[in-house]
Amino acid sequence: MAKIVVDWKTITSFVTDAFEKIGVPRHEAEICADVLLESDKRGIESHGVNRFKPIYIDRINIGIQNPVTNYEIIKETPTTAVIDGHDGMGQVIGYKSMKMAIEKAKKYGMGMVAVRNSCHYGIAGYYATMATKEGMIGITGTNARPSIAPTFGVENMLGTNPLTIGLPTDEEFPFVIDCATSITQRGKLEYYSRIGKKTPEGMVIGRDGQAKTDTDQILVELNTGKAALAPLGGIGEELAGYKGYGYATVVEILSAALQQGNYLRMLTGIQNGKKVPYHLGHFIIAIDTNAFMGVDEVK
Repeated sequence: MAKIVVDWKTITSFVTDAFEKIGVPRHEAEICADVLLESDKRGIESHGVNRFKPIYIDRINIGIQNPVTNYEIIKETPTTAVIDGHDGMGQVIGYKSMKMAIEKAKKYGMGMVAVRNSCHYGIAGYYATMATKEGMIGITGTNARPSIAPTFGVENMLGTNPLTIGLPTDEEFPFVIDCATSITQRGKLEYYSRIGKKTPEGMVIGRDGQAKTDTDQILVELNTGKAALAPLGGIGEELAGYKGYGYATVVEILSAALQQGNYLRMLTGIQNGKKVPYHLGHFIIAIDTNAFMGVDEVK
C-alpha cells in the first residue's frame, strides 16, 4: 500500500473530531490526538495514526476501552500516588499522571505515580518530554500484552515494555531515549504489514526456535502464542538478549507491583475466548533538577 500524505492541520482536526465523535470529551480528545501526532512528527510511525483505528477506535467500539476517563486517586502521599484509570484513554491517564508527578516534584524534589487499569498510552517519550519542558528529568514505562519470549524461551510472556528517560539539555531539544525492550514492537510489524514488507530475520521467533519473517502470519501468531518477539539484543545468549529480557522484566514489575496491577499473561486481553480490557499498568516519575545542583548544571 502506498503512503498517503496528509498535512498536519488536516490530520490533527480529523483525529480530534473522530475521538470526540466516538465519545471522548473534546479537551481529552485533543490530548489523545496530540500524543498520536507527536509520534508521527518524531518519525515513530509505529505508534502514530497507524494505530488510531485498531488500537483506540476499534477497542472503544467493542466495549473494552472507555472513551470517558474516570481518573481515580487510590492512594496519595506528598511525593507519590496510585491511580486507577478504569480502562479509560491511556493518553489522558498518562498526561494527568505526569502533570501530577511534576507538581509533586516542584514541591518535594521528586514525584512518582503508579497507574493500574489503563490502556495503551501511545509513545512513552511524550510524557518524559512533559518533564523536560519543566527543566526536569522524566522517566516512564508501561507493560503491555505478552509479546517477548524470555531468553531461551519461545513463548511470548512479557510486553514490549519501553523504558523511557528524558533529560533537559542546552540544545533546542531534550535528550530522550524512548524504545521498547524488544528488538521491534507490534506497532512496527503492523506498519510493515500495511506497506507489504517482510519482517527482518532475527526479530521474531517461532515455537520451533527458528526466526520468522512473514509479517502477516507473525501478527496472527503473536495472538495465538505461536510466535514471540525477541528481546533487545536478540534470540538466545550470544547477542546478550538476556539484557533486554532483564530490562523488560524490571519494567513489568514497576508497572504492576506498586499498584497491585495485572502482569504477564494476565494482559492478553482475552478471557474465556472473549476480548476484555487489557488493564495495563504504567509508572511515571519526575525529578526536579533544582533539587540537586540545578537545571543549568544538568544542561
